[in-house]
Amino acid sequence: MKIGIIGTGNMGRILAEALIDGNAVSPSSMMITNRTLSKALEIQKIYPGLTVGQNAIEVAQNSDAIFICVKPHNVWDVIQQINPELNKDKCLISITSPISVEQLERSVDCSVMRIIPSITNRALAGVSLFTYGEQCAPEWRTYFHTLFEEISVPVEIEEKITRVASDIVSCGPAFFSFLVQRFITAAVKETEIDQTTATKLASEMLVGLGELLSKNHYTLPTLQEKVCVKGGITGEGIKVLENETGEMFEKLFQATHKKFEEEMEKVREKFDND
Repeated sequence: MKIGIIGTGNMGRILAEALIDGNAVSPSSMMITNRTLSKALEIQKIYPGLTVGQNAIEVAQNSDAIFICVKPHNVWDVIQQINPELNKDKCLISITSPISVEQLERSVDCSVMRIIPSITNRALAGVSLFTYGEQCAPEWRTYFHTLFEEISVPVEIEEKITRVASDIVSCGPAFFSFLVQRFITAAVKETEIDQTTATKLASEMLVGLGELLSKNHYTLPTLQEKVCVKGGITGEGIKVLENETGEMFEKLFQATHKKFEEEMEKVREKFDND
């Protein structure tokens, strides 16, 4: 099976590296390309066995399954370029949330699915979000579900929860990284701890927290109960969080959904008016 990746920016590169490092795909079975070819060549230096295509058309010609990992407003242009190379035996995979599988399916004559990865997949962990086109061949569904089990926990989602699921899975690491950085900054500001020590302690705490959850020692609520002794110091901190967070996360989801609607409107002009 030949896997093609068009676009090796942040997520395209993470996807390529995770699939290879997770032994899901061999370097010799992968072809990649990027508008700025030097970015794809950087990856080839790390994995000499993979092939760098000169352009999207070459990747589509030589691949059975093609991942489109470009920005949403560029997806339509890429599809127009590679469409003559697509046929019923191939599979097209988008990793971007604003474009629905229905829109993709109307544009090409091959199997279609959307797989939204997460930066956590680079550590062969976290979730990948799957949505299949109605005409997607069963063998492709089975193949990619099995493939992504090597680097993630594949979860099939409905179109209507695409944005919120992406907020949790794909944007979540950035959101919580921001909060942890604020946590560290406050610790340095309010106490005598230095930035380096606070960062190391917080980072290792997060690693340990992940291990506790992955090994099913605790759920999030029971973990909080175990640490938060009645009348203790943690409880006082929780009170502050309860008072200060307010509707912060509600507003976060409102903001991401508003931007999502704007992105959907932009791509709709290309996909639905062609």
